[in-house]
Amino acid sequence: MSVPRSSVPLRLPYVLCAVLVLLLTGCGSGGLFGTEESAALKGASGASGVPGPPRTAASSPEASPVPSPVPPRQIPGLGPRTRAAIPAGTRQALVVTGEAMDSNRSTAVLYTRDSPTADWRAAMAPWPAHNALNGWTDEHWEGDLRSPVGVFTLTAAGGRLDPPATAFPYDLSPDFKVEGEGFHGEPLEGSFDYVIAIDYNRLPGTSPLDHTRPLGDERGGGIWIHVDHGGPTQGCVSLTEDRMKELLGLLDPAEEPVIVMGDAQSLLR
Repeated sequence: MSVPRSSVPLRLPYVLCAVLVLLLTGCGSGGLFGTEESAALKGASGASGVPGPPRTAASSPEASPVPSPVPPRQIPGLGPRTRAAIPAGTRQALVVTGEAMDSNRSTAVLYTRDSPTADWRAAMAPWPAHNALNGWTDEHWEGDLRSPVGVFTLTAAGGRLDPPATAFPYDLSPDFKVEGEGFHGEPLEGSFDYVIAIDYNRLPGTSPLDHTRPLGDERGGGIWIHVDHGGPTQGCVSLTEDRMKELLGLLDPAEEPVIVMGDAQSLLR
């Protein structure tokens, strides 16, 4: 007696094959992983599914580095202490540099800047100048024949002759007269035709002829910039007449001008 064939056993191989295909392909197109796992895998290995190189900080875009601010250009030949003595608002500085502590020969240069934070620049070529017979000193005394080292304001001018065009308060007076001879026998006449008072041991803003001495008479006074007579001075700084007239035309009280004066070594401090 033959046993009839069942239809179920005949379909079993096909069912098993279908189940095997589903196990291998999963429920969607994500392969062996679910949709979320597949997406995560693609994100880590790239769109192609092939793992890419590890991401480093160098491969990430970065902002360009911000350059450091450039400090303003300073007046050459001046050390930190001398520069610090120049008032913050000053925009004109006449720098008189002596050849040596005991020398009576100097060089003068006017420096200017557009604002307290701008670069200093030379407003003119160097001018030859004279200072006191015995040179320079950090502590000036009456009769020592030395010019005081330091930074001093310039606030008033005067002279025996009519002034050139100048913004400075100018005291025109016949009392700006001098006679006699200098240390080398040169005539002193005309030395005070134009003067600019240096505010050493004096009241700023007053006439150069004002004899008030806040530090006392023994500390000297009457230190001016005046017309050069061809030799050393008793304590002043001197420039040729044409340079004096040019300087008076350049200086402006609104720029808070100063004179920086001393031998080269002292100014480097």
